[in-house]
Amino acid sequence: MPMDMQTYRDGRQAADDAANALRAALAGLGLPERVWVDVRPMVTNSGKPYVHLGMMRADAVAAIAEAIGTPADAGHAAEWPACS
Repeated sequence: MPMDMQTYRDGRQAADDAANALRAALAGLGLPERVWVDVRPMVTNSGKPYVHLGMMRADAVAAIAEAIGTPADAGHAAEWPACS
């Protein structure tokens, strides 16, 4: 069943807002645009909002990890609560 247009618009708005917030945060870290240029909002066929991060250099990802309080050499993934 195709999604209705309002579901798409709502999902797109949420994805746009999240992508813009992430771009601003990465720029605020002093990372150049080439690091975050591939951050793109996306909407699934069911209308769920996602943000595609694209490929990033390891040194930029290490800077991001440090900025959010996770040492880049932690060596393990954080446990995430289930997303709905």
